[in-house]
Amino acid sequence: MLEIIHLSDIPTLRRILRESKTIAMVGLSANWYRPSYFAAKYLQDHGYRVIPVTPQYEEVLGEKCYPRLEDIPESVDVVDCFRRVEEIPALTHSAIDIGAKVLWMQLGIVDEKSAVEARDAGLEVVMDRCMKIEFARLFGGLNFMGINTKVVSSKRPLWVPY
Repeated sequence: MLEIIHLSDIPTLRRILRESKTIAMVGLSANWYRPSYFAAKYLQDHGYRVIPVTPQYEEVLGEKCYPRLEDIPESVDVVDCFRRVEEIPALTHSAIDIGAKVLWMQLGIVDEKSAVEARDAGLEVVMDRCMKIEFARLFGGLNFMGINTKVVSSKRPLWVPY
């Protein structure tokens, strides 16, 4: 049975966001108004190393771009997929091949078969979630701005990023 990391699984999401340092962002755009750019910039500003994976550019946000996951010369914690669901199976194989720890599919992207394959290979899988939104929801103070983050807990996180 597939165990999907749900919105209510706050401890797991917090752990992934706390332990992950290097994110390969597949489909990162150099256009400031695209969601991938906004998410990458936010994550960079909060201490993550974001490696752009796109053959379209030489550099995005001061980081060298790589055409494929397999071309990245360092270890990657999270493969964050800003790609269509049809591309997820190939990205799953690549994430497994490079030894990533987490396969993260962005909002609106759910691929059960790829999730099972990734989990069977030892990766954690997050589907239909945005890393930027989850970070802001769990660590970034969205609740202080009056946004209902659906996080109700008397337990403070053991790790605060600021």
